[in-house]
Amino acid sequence: MKICVVGLWHLGSVTAAALAHLGHRVMGLEGEQKAVEELRGGRAPLFEPGLDEMIAEGLCRDKQEQLSFHSIKDHTALVDFAPEVIWITFDTPVNENDEADTDFVFNQIVMLMPYFPEGVRVLVSSQVPIGFTRRAQDHYKKHYPSKRAHFAVSPENLRLGKALQVFLNPDRIIVGSNSSEVELFRPLFETIVPATRLEWMSIESAEMTKHAINSFLATSVVFANEIALLCEEYGANAKEVARGLKSEERIGPKAYVGAGTAFSGGTLARDIQFLKGLAASANIPLKLIPSVKESNDRHKNWVKEKCEKVLGTLFGKRILVLGLTYKPNTDTLRRSLSIELIKSLIASGATISAYDPAVKRLPLEYFDLFKLVTSVHDGDQIEGCDAIVVSTEWSEFKEWGDEVYLKLKDKVIIDPNGFIEMPMRKAGATRYYAVGRR
Repeated sequence: MKICVVGLWHLGSVTAAALAHLGHRVMGLEGEQKAVEELRGGRAPLFEPGLDEMIAEGLCRDKQEQLSFHSIKDHTALVDFAPEVIWITFDTPVNENDEADTDFVFNQIVMLMPYFPEGVRVLVSSQVPIGFTRRAQDHYKKHYPSKRAHFAVSPENLRLGKALQVFLNPDRIIVGSNSSEVELFRPLFETIVPATRLEWMSIESAEMTKHAINSFLATSVVFANEIALLCEEYGANAKEVARGLKSEERIGPKAYVGAGTAFSGGTLARDIQFLKGLAASANIPLKLIPSVKESNDRHKNWVKEKCEKVLGTLFGKRILVLGLTYKPNTDTLRRSLSIELIKSLIASGATISAYDPAVKRLPLEYFDLFKLVTSVHDGDQIEGCDAIVVSTEWSEFKEWGDEVYLKLKDKVIIDPNGFIEMPMRKAGATRYYAVGRR
């Protein structure tokens, strides 16, 4: 099929590359010209394992341009390509309060509408609230009554660091469409998964399902962290409690019940905010859902408060932070909890150095804020600090030799997720702290 993918940051670049890999002819449209040039050179806008290689594969596959990239303003390219499907994949902007700018996405779609081919299928995967896709459909019908376009929604389900794996082998795909148009979209999705892994529903149900999934996961994280605070106080081990919870068949082994850091990045919180806004608009008095973000925001202070409890004042203290990125196996610092933590520690007078295997140079906005180190194997980096915080779960941190862990064992180690608990316990660490353990 000929597919136009619109919006090429994480969601879009993964979608475009994976569709080309599956044999579709794909044209990507992006608003930032620099990103377009990078993609044409085979470089994704952020690191994702295997993504650069898959983009390069699509660019070089054959003379038919299996994969190409253009400016979103290049309307001639869109018209000439005449896609059968336009897949909307903007990563919806989120502000510091986790509120999404869905008007940005809507306006981008509206600007492309004059160039939609007759009968095109428009698939929305951007993170948008219930009612968005229907609103776009109604706008098109009103302003272009003589043309047809078929709208559907398939909420994105990608995860940074595992995005290609999830796209190409999802456990299921949720698709919301008008009942009379299911067969128009089925052929596309059956190139990705068997028909048995497609969950068909109405447009509104699919949009609400996305809100519900993320809000449920957010609630699970907050629940686990609140239980962990009680564990710390009363001598239980949150890791053992999580194991017990997962052994309950009504909860299950994949449940989000492991205590650790607060959720961050805006992904889960965005849907909490969507539901809060929907409830306010309908004058529905929700109690549970609004409290989830409030509890999570409080829990973001756990690391700083533990540092203060163990070290006393943070003024003049030197703290080494391990991990800067939002998640492992990516290089994005966007909405990273590590960056939020560092700013908070600095505000209390601490001096920060940080190490991350994916960050070779700090963005200008952080250049004078803290020091980026290139290795922690140098004993001076460890000896010179008062505490070490494990913030991002890079596998490298579990693979250091005994020599490094022995250097760490006498230091204050704040490891909220318990990521390096085993090697640190083995090394004989006496001042090691994780969420939910005394």
